[in-house]
Amino acid sequence: MSIFQKLSSRLDEQVQVEKTSEDYLDFLFQHYKDRLLKETNLDHLIKLPIYQKRKTIEKLITEMLEQEKVIITQQDKTDLLNMILNDSVGFGPLEPLLREEDITEIMVNGPNEVYIERRGTITLSDVTFKNHDHIRHIIDRIVAPIGRRIDESSPLVDGRLEDGSRVNAAIPPVALHGPVLTIRKFKKDPYSMNDLIGFQTLSPQMAQFLEMAAASKLNIIISGGTGSGKTTLLNVVSAAIPLGERIITIEDMAELRLGRKNVVSLEARPANMEGSGEITIRQLVRNALRMRPDRIIVGEVRGGEAMDMLQAMNTGHEGSLTTIHANTPQDAMSRIEAMILMNNSSMTAEVVRPFISAAIHLVVQTLRLTDGTRRIVSIAEAVTQDGQLNLKEIFVFNRKSVELNGRIIGNFEATGYVPDCANRIRSFGNELPSDFFSPKGGSMNHAG
Repeated sequence: MSIFQKLSSRLDEQVQVEKTSEDYLDFLFQHYKDRLLKETNLDHLIKLPIYQKRKTIEKLITEMLEQEKVIITQQDKTDLLNMILNDSVGFGPLEPLLREEDITEIMVNGPNEVYIERRGTITLSDVTFKNHDHIRHIIDRIVAPIGRRIDESSPLVDGRLEDGSRVNAAIPPVALHGPVLTIRKFKKDPYSMNDLIGFQTLSPQMAQFLEMAAASKLNIIISGGTGSGKTTLLNVVSAAIPLGERIITIEDMAELRLGRKNVVSLEARPANMEGSGEITIRQLVRNALRMRPDRIIVGEVRGGEAMDMLQAMNTGHEGSLTTIHANTPQDAMSRIEAMILMNNSSMTAEVVRPFISAAIHLVVQTLRLTDGTRRIVSIAEAVTQDGQLNLKEIFVFNRKSVELNGRIIGNFEATGYVPDCANRIRSFGNELPSDFFSPKGGSMNHAG
């Protein structure tokens, strides 16, 4: 008796279910998935290039269908193949979401809670999993090719997919209600400064200033919360670095895509299961100094590497850039100060503050607003006055009102403060009109 005959008998016993229904395809899916597991070497398949994986599995399933004389429509066969391919060598129900370019984040909280972020707004998708075991299966499928393991003894995984997308997974016992998964998708074509202007992330005048600042070798800190666009802005500002300069990028998880020559990318490495083999950001920063860099770009400073980064900025590696998690520019400076003091017990705040202001020229604050949009809400210059570290805002985003649909309306404005770094920018051959920093000078955009 063929699988088709078995299926017909099974379906006849239930309330009338069409052979083209989801139940029918689910039954076929489970049957051929089980056959694949029993009759093929999936570990070998996983190691094949993606196009070979799909081609091989498609051939095997087609042969099985013919062998068991299963009669289904071409559309059902296509759907069945996609289901098996996605589950066996892909990411199951998440595959359609991964293919949608305007989706930037996928958050799996449970079988019936798969959230997506699209254009800054988080919504519940119609994608579902069968159960928690199904989610766990997909997590295992994701982490296997990247050489990571997840189990009760090691219930957390942070990794990167082949396309650069970041993946974080957690399972019980640390995930109390079942496995959870977050995927931050990697954009194939990096954003440009014009894109950010179009998104109203900043004004054309602010964009011009940041590009001139990067070209003039000013040291820039980009500050903001999670998902506020720090890494995107870092990538965009880095594009203004003149060609011919040697750039070393250092990241916890590689995300930057500078799209130019003479770029060396370094990535930190966590300790293995035995607790050895760790390579920290701080080690990589120190090593980068021996690689003849013109610029050092650190994806994010979180600890002791802050001191090494500032020393590099102060000793001939100007024009370096990094990001930091902080809610305001002042918080960013305070965090850097705290990082240095915690890792250098012999230093005092009085010594550290002028050291910081001498190294850092600009602090750029990003913010994800409640309507989902991302804005640069402040560009400030770091200065030291009477031994105190101060920030002088050059450009700001002023919120004016909130529309009924929740959309935030506001303006980008120059504060009137003329930064000390303006002379340096001019010395690099950039033109700065006398009214560039005037509140009424230039064209500051309405955002919203």
